[in-house]
Amino acid sequence: MRRSRTNTDAMQLCKAYLTTPAPSPTLSCCQAVASVNASASTTQSRRDLCECFKKKAPVYGVDPQKAKQLPGLCAVQVPFSCDPSVDCQSA
Repeated sequence: MRRSRTNTDAMQLCKAYLTTPAPSPTLSCCQAVASVNASASTTQSRRDLCECFKKKAPVYGVDPQKAKQLPGLCAVQVPFSCDPSVDCQSA
């Protein structure tokens, strides 16, 4: 539950980029992405993070294309694709 809460907090910080025509994420958004990614240090935590993102993204109205672009724009290498159709068991 804690990991999902952290992921939800990061989505809040990135909401303007992920749900509007904003051309780029804010620094605070990118810092949150980096922090959440760093907290996912085990296979299970990466899977949990992936599942949480998949569940929460539709609730927030996240644009899937912008979600896929976010890690690259923030220069953060995430261990799974930020895509609603990703298989989290392979994360």
